[in-house]
Parts: sequence; structure tokens; C-alpha cells
Amino acid sequence: MLRSTGDRVVIVGGGIAGALLAKTLQNHADVVLIDPKEYFEIPWANLRAKVDPAAVERTVIPHAEYLTHAKVVTAFAVGIDDSVVLTSIGRAVAYDFLVVATGRTCNRPQKQSDRLEMFQRDKERIDAAESVLIVGGGPIGVELAAEIVMKSPEKRVTIVHGGPRLLKVMGARASAKALEWLRSKHVTVLLDQTVHLAGATPETRVFTTSTGETVEADCHFVCTGRPVASGWLRESFLKDHLDEEGHIRVDDHLRVGGLKNVFAVGDITDVPEAKQGHLAQRQAMVVSRNLRLLVKGACREEKLHRYKPCPKASITVTLGRRDALAELPFMTLIGHIPGAVKPRDLFITRTRRMMGLKSKPYGTMPRVM
Repeated sequence: MLRSTGDRVVIVGGGIAGALLAKTLQNHADVVLIDPKEYFEIPWANLRAKVDPAAVERTVIPHAEYLTHAKVVTAFAVGIDDSVVLTSIGRAVAYDFLVVATGRTCNRPQKQSDRLEMFQRDKERIDAAESVLIVGGGPIGVELAAEIVMKSPEKRVTIVHGGPRLLKVMGARASAKALEWLRSKHVTVLLDQTVHLAGATPETRVFTTSTGETVEADCHFVCTGRPVASGWLRESFLKDHLDEEGHIRVDDHLRVGGLKNVFAVGDITDVPEAKQGHLAQRQAMVVSRNLRLLVKGACREEKLHRYKPCPKASITVTLGRRDALAELPFMTLIGHIPGAVKPRDLFITRTRRMMGLKSKPYGTMPRVM
């Protein structure tokens, strides 16, 4: 077992929140990042990477590239008690402070090279296709459809969505604008329908919806929501801190209720706001500041930083390189104007700079455990 050092911070989950937290804490504490992947990726740039190979390697970043003073355990967390995290490789990691940042369930390969190959295969499938089916009309499905039709307007794209309107995380006005924009680009949108995907493979070409409608497509992508990745906590000492959907209940300091040394950040929390990458980063920075105070010791409760949720935070859905849909507190805009606000590289450069990444591909290797 890797024993505690007195200032050990164990972060479970290497997504955008966990990675940023590990990066900002590595010079202030004994940081251990537990993640089943050897890399993190910039999630809001994933869809661009499916159609633009120039974006791929800048968005899938090895932990080795930014963690120069932290330890990395490449494994799943499978169990936990009030002082130790158990991993899928049989290693136990003791902690003084714990941060749960496992986000949502996803199927990602362990190695960066395999993840890059996945993007390349997706690009080749899209390039070769005359028609594409997208299952799910949330932000991911809408953005993917937009990326495809803006790059290749000759392709026939169909979105099948189970709800009565697209983008349920946004208001009805934004949904209507998105639908109008997509139809103006000749995207077919089928609402209040699901797709029978049982037995579907990459070679499947004909799909049937819940209303019996047939959709023909050369390739398909499933862009429906994923559940919160908290299943490994349901038999742990944190089980009573999960809500009905599996989110962890946290207080104003993003601590798990009643526990002085356990925090949570990102999509796994029950913070009442949209689950967006930039808000997960804000949460990570609040926890980073609080942990720096706690690691120093003698920190009074009133000195801890509070996280202020943003229930009405602006939401922007990218529509290719030039356009975007932005829902602001007092208005909803679509087209070039909101598109100009969001950089064409989707904040990739800014995010890499935030992580302290150097221009060369790989930095100093962290201590892999």
C-alpha cells in the first residue's frame, strides 16, 4: 500500500476538472492522480477532432506532459473507505485528502495512441459516408451534426432525438433556433423518436425508429447522455451522500457533506448548474485553493473559499467553425456574432496554456506507480 504522507491529496478521475486540480496542486502537496487513462482530453473539442485531424493531438494530452511533480496510478478506482482508495490493479492508495472527479461513464482506451486512432477511424468513417445518423439531439449531437455539414455540406445528416425539442439544457427559444439552423443546412431532424440500436454494428446501414420510420445511413454516432460515474461508490462509506441520480451531495466548499477531507468536482457533483467544462474548471480552482489552505494546517472554517453556482450561466453550442448558438441571461443569439466570441480553436490554446503545457509534445514524465 502507498502510505499517507500527511499532505497526500488523492484525486480520482483525470478529466478536465481532475487534471486541472492535479496540475495546480502538484507543487503544494503530495498529489496522486488515479485515472484509467494515461491522458486527459479537452472534451469540448472532441467533435471538432472527429472531422479535423489538426485538432486531435492538441486535445488528447498525456498526463506526463503537465504533471511533473505528481504521481499517477493508471487504474480504475474500485473501492474506498475513510482513508484508502482501492484500485483495479490491486494497489491501495492512502489519502489525507480525497477529491472525487470521475464525471460520467465513458469507454476510453488506456493509451493516448489508441485514443488518437479512434478519432482517425471516426474521421475516415465520416469522410467515406454519404449519409450520417446521429442519435441524440443534445449539445453533443447538435455540435457533431454542425461540424459535419459545415465541413461537407453534401452529406445527408439525420438527427433522431427522443425528446420534443433539441437541447433540453437550454430554453425553448434556443431549441427553436437550433432546429431552424440545422434545417437550413438540410439536416433532417426527427423528434420524439428513439432508434433501435440493439445489435447495431459499424456495418449497420438501416435503422428503425420507435415510430417505425426507417433511416438509412452509412455510419452512425450515439450522442445520448451518459450516467454519472459513481457506481463504484454505491457500496462505500460515501453511499449515503449520493442523490437519486448518483451525484455526490456537496456543500458550499464543494466538500462532501459532513466530511472535512473529502471533496468532489465536476459532473459528479449535485451543484445546481449546467454540467459544462468551464464550470468544472471553476470548481476545480475553488477546491485547489481550499486544499492549499488545509494542507498548510490551522485553517479556520471561515477562511475556506465558497463556490457560487451559476444556474443561469451562459451556454454556447458551437455550430461549425463560424457559427454558434448562445443562450445569455437576457437574450439568445445564433450565427456569426456568437460564433466570433468563441475562438475558432474552441479554447484549445487557452486550455493548454492553463495546464502549463510546453510547445514540445512531451514534458518530463511523472512518477508512474
